[in-house]
Amino acid sequence: MSGVGGGGKRRGLVFDSSWGWMGVSETVRGIDMIVLPKRSKRAVEAAFAAMGIQGQESARLSAARRQLLDYMSGVGKTFDVPIDCSSGTAFQRLVWRTLRRIPYGTVRSYQWVADRVGGRAYARAVGNAVGANPLPIVVPCHRVVAHDRSLGGFSGGLSMKRKLLALEGSLPLLRTRSSRSRS
Repeated sequence: MSGVGGGGKRRGLVFDSSWGWMGVSETVRGIDMIVLPKRSKRAVEAAFAAMGIQGQESARLSAARRQLLDYMSGVGKTFDVPIDCSSGTAFQRLVWRTLRRIPYGTVRSYQWVADRVGGRAYARAVGNAVGANPLPIVVPCHRVVAHDRSLGGFSGGLSMKRKLLALEGSLPLLRTRSSRSRS
């Protein structure tokens, strides 16, 4: 058997949400990837096919889907499905564990994360680890913003980051373009 993460076959579930088509995959250890909303089912299926992920439902994938749908409808705020972050380096896994400690409805800076994983000198490495996060939403990389409270980046695109922060009520915590130009 071959695979990424916990080894063995990876299974994936493609589903429709009010935000678009999504996907979630798992290894024997836990959920190992989330595909953020896309316009078509085919786009998610193509992403899975490129990674050798087979479409097959399981109790854990169904639970992850339910928790993601609850989150996106504003009902759910936490996730309790087991996750498998073994595809990341030791440093990436440390960053991802730190991200999971950022509470719903709040934001933290890359520098804040760096301070918790080794010091300010790690801010760029933290940015790279955040960008490599295979489990957006569950490992809430969207809650990490620039030190000046500007939006920063997001692997799912800035409009998706804004939408996630707005859902959580934390978008007003950020500096807007107009407030930057006045400073």
